[in-house]
Amino acid sequence: MGSIAGLGAGAAFPKPAEARKKRITFDEVEVTPPNGINMIVIISDTFRWDYLRFNGVNPRIQTPNLDTLAGNGVSFDNCYADSLPSIPARRVMHTGNSLIGINPQWAPLLDDDITLAQILNKTHAFTTGIVSDFVFYFAPTYPYLPTFSFNQGFDGFHWIRGNVHDSYRTGPRSSVTDAEKHCPAHYMSDSLRERLFRYLLDTRDFRSEDDFFAAQVCRSAARWLTDNKDNEGPFLLFVDMFDPHEPWDAPPRFTKMYRKNYQGDRYLIDYDALLDAITGEDTAILTDHYAAEVTYVDHCIGQLLDTVKSLKLWDNTIIIFSSDHGTHLGEMGCVMKQAKLCNSAVARVPLIIRHPFMDSGLRGKRIEALTSHQDFTPTILGMLGIETNVSFDGYDMWDMATGAKKTLRDFVVTNYGGYGSVHTPDWHYFQNIDNEQAGFGPQLYDVVADRAETKNVVTKHSGVAEELKKIVIAACKTG
Repeated sequence: MGSIAGLGAGAAFPKPAEARKKRITFDEVEVTPPNGINMIVIISDTFRWDYLRFNGVNPRIQTPNLDTLAGNGVSFDNCYADSLPSIPARRVMHTGNSLIGINPQWAPLLDDDITLAQILNKTHAFTTGIVSDFVFYFAPTYPYLPTFSFNQGFDGFHWIRGNVHDSYRTGPRSSVTDAEKHCPAHYMSDSLRERLFRYLLDTRDFRSEDDFFAAQVCRSAARWLTDNKDNEGPFLLFVDMFDPHEPWDAPPRFTKMYRKNYQGDRYLIDYDALLDAITGEDTAILTDHYAAEVTYVDHCIGQLLDTVKSLKLWDNTIIIFSSDHGTHLGEMGCVMKQAKLCNSAVARVPLIIRHPFMDSGLRGKRIEALTSHQDFTPTILGMLGIETNVSFDGYDMWDMATGAKKTLRDFVVTNYGGYGSVHTPDWHYFQNIDNEQAGFGPQLYDVVADRAETKNVVTKHSGVAEELKKIVIAACKTG
């Protein structure tokens, strides 16, 4: 395991910016008729791959509904983000094309981007809808950010208002008087205080667990299914929930599953916390709240899947569950996702696909081969029986479930700000790209012997590290 011959300098690939020049316009898009199967895609923001109980890493985590979905479907166990964080990840998911080497990544869809929803609309057969509380999809939250308009191509969208960073309610400000009670003083900052104030203002009417955002999103998705199930032709419903993103605010019933008592009321955290002041005790509390949020999300998804069954859609609908990225929960002192530690806690995502017509022998199958967010759109189109002249950087992952292919690629690269990482079946390597802030790199993990990535072996396996460094630098350098 001291070398990875064949993945070094010879692993060059075209920059997405170069490939983009060869792409067709939307008017030139051609498609074949679909096979009539429906599709529901569920994206749960900041959902760590190792916080699914069936993965066996965290046995105390309770995710019964997603575990059952995996048992009836196929789990792709080594799926990695292409570009991070949230907006770049979604740009890749919706287009099937990489953003590695493209700057800026946190930007709207480009004029020549062709999205999954637009391709489906070209068939003149699909009803397409998106339900989300992810604010960046639809509107700017700060004056200097553009509108991202990820609803382009969808026939309709429902935006659940009020989640974090949404410019929603402005008052009465007097209705929130206790923001200080929800965060320890030692890591409170003025900007965090304002974030929590706005969140508490926007959620002031919450009375039961059905009022929290994940429940609202899944209830709205269930309503969309009820309204559109009898439309002529198949449908695509894209459900994108912001949970379990910070502030990790689960209903009390779920919080008590992991921590019965804790100091303060409705313990919250968000960006702009004084991260250097967070203690090990704080991290333990926050980890329990994150776990509670994960279990709450699983509960809400379970209710949505029950609706799919009650509407008699289960036997003709593909279900996909995944995330944009994970988060840090104390690894090397990091809390919340931090680019400077671009390890699998952030870069690796869960991916479950359940197909109603798949062979019974595929149920519960685990795919170890590498996959990427690039693969989402080509996989969805392939499963819906649609061929198109649109080109993608990604591949059809379902070919590995059916046995048509054993692997899609030798490695996956992830770019997060000024940091890049590369993942192979045996190794995970990351380092800084801009040479300004070293972060925690360079680090190399032997993911076969050290699945949790706890031991840096960059010195012991310097030859491997050097070859993987060449891949990261070649891929992530812009220009």
